Amino acid sequence: QVQLVESGGGLVQAGDSLRLSCAASGRVFSSYVLGWFRQAPGKEREIVAAISRYGGSTYYIDSVKGRFTISRDNAKSTVYLEMNSLKPEDTGVYYCAADPQRTIATVARDYDYWGQGTQVTVSS
Repeated sequence: QVQLVESGGGLVQAGDSLRLSCAASGRVFSSYVLGWFRQAPGKEREIVAAISRYGGSTYYIDSVKGRFTISRDNAKSTVYLEMNSLKPEDTGVYYCAADPQRTIATVARDYDYWGQGTQVTVSS
C-alpha cells in the first residue's frame, strides 16, 4: 500500500506556471506507475499525464502536450507535474494516483491509490 500527498496548487493567471508535487510513503515507490488526473466542476476525472515505474515512458493527453511535463524521483519517492503556459481550461482539482501494474494506464479505474487532491485555478 502507498499513501500519496499532493502539494503545489494555487491560483494563477493564464500563461503562468505551477509545479505540483506528490510525495509517497509506504511500499517501494518504484513499484508503481504514477499518474496525474484532474477533475473540473461538473466533469469526469481525466488523466493528464502518467509515467512508468522508472521514468522511461510517459503519456500526456493532447491538450497538455508541450506545456506539461511529468517526472519522478524514486530516491525521494516523489512525482512532479510541471505546468507551463496555463490556460483557464486547466482549472480543476489535480490528483496523484498510483498503479501497481507494469504498464502505463490511462483510465482512473486502473489506479489503486489516490491522494486527496490539490486545487489549481487559472484565471483569464
